[in-house]
Amino acid sequence: MASRRHAQYSPLAADDIDEDHGMPGGGDLRFAYSPKALDRVPWKSIALAIFLLALGTLLLILSFFIFTGHMEGEQSQAYGLLTLGILAFLPGFYETRIAYYSWKGARGYRFSSIPS
Repeated sequence: MASRRHAQYSPLAADDIDEDHGMPGGGDLRFAYSPKALDRVPWKSIALAIFLLALGTLLLILSFFIFTGHMEGEQSQAYGLLTLGILAFLPGFYETRIAYYSWKGARGYRFSSIPS
């Protein structure tokens, strides 16, 4: 493999040099934030989390009723409802828990942890 040991480098033009070097507060927008941005409540994400929690709970209850014989249905239907219920319940519970603890002001929980 050939190496480029003899590469000729030249200094950047004065226009291309970044004076701030990307430091916080120096003009780089990646590091610019306001503390109020962390406290914004993502209402749509919270509504989706509550919906997923309710849907998952409903599907889990229906699968339980089919398994115990209180509702008519086949075992395959119960397993399908159980799988869908788990897939809906887990993310709904997780996001709802983060939203609740953020609302209560628990240490380590912020609304910014909820993806919007």
